[in-house]
Amino acid sequence: MDNNKLISEVKKNISQYKKILLAFSGGLDSTVLLHLLVQLRNKYLNFELRAVHINHELNINSNIWVNYCKKQCFFLKVPLIIKKVKINKNLGGIEAAARNARYTAFNLILKTHEILITAQHLDDQSETFFLALKRGSGISGLSSMALKREFGNNILLRPLINFTHKSLKIYAKKNKLSWINDDSNKNLRFDRNFLRLQILPLLNCRWPYFSSSVARSANFCAEQKQLLNELLIDKLNNLLETDNSLCINGLMKYSLICRFALLRHWCIYNHVTPPSYKQLQNIFKEVIFSRIDAQPCLRLGSYQIRRFQNRLYLLYKMENLYNISLNWSRKLPLILPDKLGTLISNQGNFCLRAPNFMQSVNIRFNAKGHFHIIGRTHSRSIKKIWQELHLPPWLRNRIPLIYYDNQLIAAINIFICKEGQILDKKKSWCVHWKKNNLK
Repeated sequence: MDNNKLISEVKKNISQYKKILLAFSGGLDSTVLLHLLVQLRNKYLNFELRAVHINHELNINSNIWVNYCKKQCFFLKVPLIIKKVKINKNLGGIEAAARNARYTAFNLILKTHEILITAQHLDDQSETFFLALKRGSGISGLSSMALKREFGNNILLRPLINFTHKSLKIYAKKNKLSWINDDSNKNLRFDRNFLRLQILPLLNCRWPYFSSSVARSANFCAEQKQLLNELLIDKLNNLLETDNSLCINGLMKYSLICRFALLRHWCIYNHVTPPSYKQLQNIFKEVIFSRIDAQPCLRLGSYQIRRFQNRLYLLYKMENLYNISLNWSRKLPLILPDKLGTLISNQGNFCLRAPNFMQSVNIRFNAKGHFHIIGRTHSRSIKKIWQELHLPPWLRNRIPLIYYDNQLIAAINIFICKEGQILDKKKSWCVHWKKNNLK
């Protein structure tokens, strides 16, 4: 491997960025990439470089690896973050769970305008392609790993994606680099190791440029995916409301293939992993075509798909808040559960009668009985009130309700009960609900 070619390629890919976070495992690939980045930082480019090592605590040598990474980064004058993560082995297996934990940690650590760089290479691309084939993926899965993609509000870059593992090893030996050898990489129980050790060597022996051919196929799939997205975007925009819900009647005007493609694209648009073919079928069977009076809900990973008034909604998994009651002194902001945001006293335009001196204020998320709200001539059941306000069923137990003692006074930003009506402007109270920006 010509050192200059590798340096030149990485330089070209990172030259426009000023802040870089390297995912550093201490293995061969990330060690080579660290060495390259340090050379570029010291000799050619002006950028901030940090590294992060994720400790999964799955191997008895994990602490030894942590110390090794610390020494390497200290010697190269690269700030290193050590992040321990917890792995839920019941969520799609160890490999998938570890990857999800890593990338969740990366997302939390990244600074504004900082890019994440990982050391995946050409052979990793082949493995990812084969794993997608095993899952029966379409062009989205088969497009495998792009050189660059969006990662939350940041960018994920893979500057080694066009270089083989063999070429990186040659580079490492030429530059007398040392690295960690993870013994779990030899465990054939893991699908990626099975492909790496048993299958791909045979294919590359028979066809020496097999990995490059797979990469070209992945690139063709990526191009087709981009073309499909460009063709679908106008159709999808015509089906969307401002809350990102999807019009069912509009969706049903298209062919079944187009409906499936639009649903996948809708999920991608909302940064949600697109559903499998079986899940797409279930969206129609269990949600769209369920009884008119039903309240269907289909789990999609950590999200759920629901139907309301002829529209589909893609929502994150919600906690049950029915029995929660929060006392609020009003002196400090009140943080609401399940990422609903914060209540701030004496701010905003939602104003009601202030509580009496002896009355306690608490926030709940459920109500029972009949209530007379301002603007109505008589009382109604809480269920009838929600229906008249066209509030989706899943939101009815997620609106902060203000109680004075045990008396419902208001649903913040929705309605005020007669008992909360302002009779004396000097005794009014305003509440601001600062919501979290969640999809």
